[in-house]
Amino acid sequence: MSFSLDWPHAYGEPPLRGVVRSTPEDFQVDEVLGFEADGDGTHAFLKIRKKNANTEWVAKQLARYAGVRQVDVGYAGLKDRRAVTTQWFSVDLAGRVEPDWPALKEGGIEFIEITRHRRKLKRGALQGNRFKIVVREVDGDLESFKNHLSQVASGGVPNYFGEQRFGFSNLEKATAMFSGQLKKVRRPEKSMYLSAARSWLFNKILAARVQSDSWNRALPGDVMMLSGTQSIFPIEMPDSEIEQRVCDLDIHPSGAMWGAGELASSMEVEVLEKRVVEGEALFCDGLKRVGLKQQRRSLRLMPLDLQFKQLDQQSIELQFELPAGSYATVVLRELLAYSASL
Repeated sequence: MSFSLDWPHAYGEPPLRGVVRSTPEDFQVDEVLGFEADGDGTHAFLKIRKKNANTEWVAKQLARYAGVRQVDVGYAGLKDRRAVTTQWFSVDLAGRVEPDWPALKEGGIEFIEITRHRRKLKRGALQGNRFKIVVREVDGDLESFKNHLSQVASGGVPNYFGEQRFGFSNLEKATAMFSGQLKKVRRPEKSMYLSAARSWLFNKILAARVQSDSWNRALPGDVMMLSGTQSIFPIEMPDSEIEQRVCDLDIHPSGAMWGAGELASSMEVEVLEKRVVEGEALFCDGLKRVGLKQQRRSLRLMPLDLQFKQLDQQSIELQFELPAGSYATVVLRELLAYSASL
């Protein structure tokens, strides 16, 4: 089975082409936690800048240096390796002397802030991420690009799962796992394969809504999600109030995150979602068997404070903030056809 990740665009083909990640500094990510550290407690709370290093590798270095188990190190989310990223880590030092953190120079780790917190930093415990992305070797219609940028800033983009979610072969491995060809799978890999399969089904549903130009408007039987939350409510026929709230970006249509249980959607949307996954019984049944429950995800993603700057004739810089669980690459793909150097 082959898997194409060439999802339909919301605003037509991008008017620009360019190269991202020419250097790690061209792709910068700053974590936005949305809360302040307590200032005391048993957990060292470390704001770290890293370059060309993934999050799990940094966590291992922190655990080794502090003499604790890796499970005692917490972080809110995984960050890109091929980038310069800033994020928080917690290290449980109960009963231990605090190490000289700045003396840890492994892999170019830089400590920006060191404080204390009462609780371990858990996965998902962040507000979002702020991105600064430089695109080089730019070619195309800059005026059309500016129009695209305005559309994205005011109307958002389809909230696809990005290419990172699927890796090099996660969907193929999920297929092998569900079909019984892959017998022994460690828990971390199993989680990745399950996430990839579920994300694939969601992206297919979203792609169908993009093709019908309904990803950003309510349909009969939709399930609406309150902006900035996971709170949902079903509707039957969209009325003028619902349509106005969608227009005001207060609520967004949602799509199924497949699992056991009944779909929350009904009427036209239920029919659409079932039709889209008709040929995906292996993934649908597999996700149900492992006990994942039906959930919903917003079909629309709103980049906050989207800014554009032309650096020179062939380079531009983009800045924006995204909520947790979303992907900068899905914003980029609506604006330009990009390739990566690193």
